[in-house]
Amino acid sequence: MPVKSPSLRTDNYSMPFVSQPRSRRIFVPTFVLGALLATAMPVSAQGFGLGARFAWVRQDVAVDADSVRFSGLHMRAIGRRSGLEVSVDRHTESFELVNAKVIETPIQASLLVRLAQGRLAPYLLGGPGWYRRTVEPIDGPEDSGDSTTEFGWHAGGGLELLAGRHFGIHGDYRYTFLDFGGDDDEEDEGFIGGLLPDHKGSMWTLGATFYF
Repeated sequence: MPVKSPSLRTDNYSMPFVSQPRSRRIFVPTFVLGALLATAMPVSAQGFGLGARFAWVRQDVAVDADSVRFSGLHMRAIGRRSGLEVSVDRHTESFELVNAKVIETPIQASLLVRLAQGRLAPYLLGGPGWYRRTVEPIDGPEDSGDSTTEFGWHAGGGLELLAGRHFGIHGDYRYTFLDFGGDDDEEDEGFIGGLLPDHKGSMWTLGATFYF
């Protein structure tokens, strides 16, 4: 007699929660991103590249837990002063005791702003991210799983080492799930302090890019 696989939910594997944005949570990142685009876009592109990377992710910096390693691919279109990066990472973990497999797939789109020219090129980055988590049975029909997707802003900085015209190695640190609304329970930090975002998670990335 066939045994029906128990339904799986992502409630027990919840991702960092970001409350519904207030007007400032939307306006501030949009204004900053628009300002960066306005100053950077007139520069012509230098190269288009594809590559692979590793990412070490902490989903909640308030929790004392080790980072989790992801692997992924990225695309970079870099100009003299600015560029665009789109990345897709993936991590899979199985929990045999509950017959569950958790698949995490974060997707990030980042505006890159170079701070200097040369073989060593520091840069700032920021943009939106979509963080998908799927929980499905290890043994059982795959369509009995469940998926959730959360949105969050990220920002950070890094350094790229250009080992020639067609190859580069980069590493950077990113704050994820930025919260531009702040905490109502915290003391008033003034206008400037109120514009500085809090963050829920973080990630280190290390990657290599082949430019065409």
